Amino acid sequence: MTTASLAPERPTSPPGTSEAVRRLVEDHLDVATSMATRYRNRGIELEDLQQVALLGLTKAAHRFDPDLGHDFLSFAVPTIRGELRRHFRDLGWVVRPPRRVQELQSRISGAQAQLEQALGRSPRPSEVASHLEVDLDDVVEALAADGCFTPTSLDTPLDDVATTLGDMIGEEDTTVEAVEAKVVLEPLIAELPARERRILFLRFYEERSQQDIAEAVGLTQAQVSRILARLMTQLRAGLDDSRPAA
Repeated sequence: MTTASLAPERPTSPPGTSEAVRRLVEDHLDVATSMATRYRNRGIELEDLQQVALLGLTKAAHRFDPDLGHDFLSFAVPTIRGELRRHFRDLGWVVRPPRRVQELQSRISGAQAQLEQALGRSPRPSEVASHLEVDLDDVVEALAADGCFTPTSLDTPLDDVATTLGDMIGEEDTTVEAVEAKVVLEPLIAELPARERRILFLRFYEERSQQDIAEAVGLTQAQVSRILARLMTQLRAGLDDSRPAA
């Protein structure tokens, strides 16, 4: 078995193309293959992506006009990328955007290819919007939705640290209500007599028993119990009064 027989089969340019087009396609097959590889592991087979990239390369070769003074790669790369993205839009969406966005994305791909040929560079969103005679905000929305093919795993590591994407997602802060209650209760407690403030401090901050509190303030346990019950009712009423009406 020869070394050549072990090499992966390379796609060839479609039959029936002119010699100049065939030469452009065959000279830039590696570019198309490389671009297809960037889109692998997104739910579509690499072999299918390579064929789509070859289709984009062939379209670019047919449309390329060397008299405009631009090099072939600057025109071919955006065309190939547009074909790959269009393929994902048609077959690879997990969450589909609204149809108007999908349709505009298709128009944007065509406009980008035309403008790249004319400008010799990638067009700005404002230039695409002007070319298509649509609002810039609509173009930006369509471009932002482009590429949403498969959801990213929450286990995806971030950089080179032991942190995953899921670690960065916020959780419900269970202390918010406690903070709000403290803000409301502070002025209510400040209005209480010193002895009642001390009873609350001993009960809820130092977590002392009612008997210990009774001995500390010179009252009976029954008196402390009644004071605490009255204070709880009074403070709850103050909290209810501070809440906005539904």
